[in-house]
Amino acid sequence: MDSMTRDKLAAYEQADQLLPERNRLWPLYGAGLENLGQDSRPIEVPMPAYGPDELLVRHDACGLCFSDIKVIRLGEEHPRIYRKMRSKPVTLGHEVTMTVVGVGQNLQDQYQIGDRFIIQADIFVAGVGYAYGYEIQGGLSQYNVIDQRILNGDDGNYLIPVRPGTGYAEAALTEPWACVLAAYELTYRTGLKPGGTAWIIGAPGIGAGTVPLYTISHGFDPASHPDRLLLTNVPASFSSWLRERAAALGVAVTDVDDLGNPPVKPIDDIILLGADPDVVEAVSHHLGHFGVMALVADRPMPRRVAVDIGRIHYDRWVYVGGMDPDIALAYQATPVRSTLKPGGKAWFVGAGGPMGRMHVQRAIQAHAGPGTIVCSDVSDDRLDDLCTSFGDEAESRGIDWVCLNPLHQEDYQAGMARFAEEGFDNIVVLAPIPRVISDAATHLAEGGVMNVFAGVARGTMADLDLSDVYLKNVRVIGHSASTIDDLRLMLNQAESGRLSPNRSVAAIGSLSAAKDGLKAVQEADFPGKVVIYPQIREMPLTGLSDLQDRFPTVYAKLRNGREWTVEAEREFLRLMLA
Repeated sequence: MDSMTRDKLAAYEQADQLLPERNRLWPLYGAGLENLGQDSRPIEVPMPAYGPDELLVRHDACGLCFSDIKVIRLGEEHPRIYRKMRSKPVTLGHEVTMTVVGVGQNLQDQYQIGDRFIIQADIFVAGVGYAYGYEIQGGLSQYNVIDQRILNGDDGNYLIPVRPGTGYAEAALTEPWACVLAAYELTYRTGLKPGGTAWIIGAPGIGAGTVPLYTISHGFDPASHPDRLLLTNVPASFSSWLRERAAALGVAVTDVDDLGNPPVKPIDDIILLGADPDVVEAVSHHLGHFGVMALVADRPMPRRVAVDIGRIHYDRWVYVGGMDPDIALAYQATPVRSTLKPGGKAWFVGAGGPMGRMHVQRAIQAHAGPGTIVCSDVSDDRLDDLCTSFGDEAESRGIDWVCLNPLHQEDYQAGMARFAEEGFDNIVVLAPIPRVISDAATHLAEGGVMNVFAGVARGTMADLDLSDVYLKNVRVIGHSASTIDDLRLMLNQAESGRLSPNRSVAAIGSLSAAKDGLKAVQEADFPGKVVIYPQIREMPLTGLSDLQDRFPTVYAKLRNGREWTVEAEREFLRLMLA
């Protein structure tokens, strides 16, 4: 490579370049890909001006996410969009890495030209969300201004420093990777919410025959208790005990006759005494964010229950339970486990997509990870690529590695028959399909956990046998997004070499290729992530395997001829920087 090209890359890395007069970006004017850009192209606008308390940044790489597709589909109906998009269009791109190219006068003792950052996209100021790539212009632009909302928001500074040697795609993809890490760090209450509202309901007929000696051994005492208690059809002896205890603790008690209209909403804890699916369906929607429904019974429910799986995912609802009449044990005897069981059996449903590959990679490389990993996907191409990418590595670590396509019913049923008796300790669902979620839950082992990672909308119902919650101690949990601490942790994992986000890259392109990239994400054309480089010369969306003919020197630096590396990226930028 000649010295001029090398110098161009060095100047770029140090941000030692003249800035252009124009800034290219992709505005989204409303719902639908037809409203992205003008004439299917990005537009040019003047370079943004920045003030004394602001930074000017250059976007170096931006991953495309299915969350971007949700904005394109919903437009102004998306919950993170608060404005009229026709007059104030949105610029997508929240998986982004950036370099400082301009520093406001008041910030010159804190920042300098060439500083590199990633950004925690969920930005809050006075409790209001201004997410990057949603309300704030995102990474599908060449340049942007970082203002005080980002530098001094509710959680402090939403920028996280990146080391100079870290790859641009590698840094950008720490954002989706942080969501994966966060899925295994979820914590749930192990008792009634202190200061909250608890509603105890007796199933119809609970008073007939012998009534269990219900009690609450922990969490309804001077050390910790809810502030308000609602009671419906509670057996007389337990009701008397609750009222006496509530009076001593100063807890307000209200009798509720109408399950559809409790006097307080939302509710933190709903406890059902007995096995009645009608009651579960009637009251579950009253749960608030992080709400818990505890099921205390010793016999199966007569049918499956329609459960709002979208609210398990987005609102972090959880159903816990047990057979012991001590309600505290429904929470504490089998705490919700979000981690993969060491040496256990893990099944990744819809494993062949970009996020599924991340979950599988993490499971293989995790300390004390599962002993068996089953990957299923309805695409032979994606499943074959997944197995080629990770199968040998899994087996070299002593993991029982299985790949199955449900569309090949005979092979699929034979493969799953191995696990029919004991079931799976962990099931991670990456396909937002209710019937798939319902079916997967039937394969949980005693004490097993299913994580609904796929982003199903609130109001999406799936039929689940909630008897398993108290008879088998299974748990169904869900997850969305990540915190700034999750992002810091993932960046540390990437920069220390423990987890490589570069292995997720499947296709690359210039800023002009972003629309094709979003179509590819929508249609699941690639098994991994699409990464856009806003600062390079025109380049169509290109899969890594297709680099061999066009960029042989870049292809030569891929790992095993298929995985993106920092070295391949630097060679690529040497050739393609504008």
